[in-house]
Amino acid sequence: MLMAHPDVLKDLVEQYETLCALHAENGSEEARRRRDDVAYTLCVSTGTRDIDSALVAARHRLPGARAAEGSLVAG
Repeated sequence: MLMAHPDVLKDLVEQYETLCALHAENGSEEARRRRDDVAYTLCVSTGTRDIDSALVAARHRLPGARAAEGSLVAG
């Protein structure tokens, strides 16, 4: 499976977190729609089906990320 470059993943994670905060703060439809688009892109970029899994997968690809001992991605 092709995986997005870590810089791209970092940018997507940051965008997603910012858009979550914006939507929580003012509840705008535009922020929600953009957040959903970024979530979809993260899922496609990481080969996952839900945003929680996509965020975990993306963060594991970022520089300095370490797999937890005993996790499925360790080793």
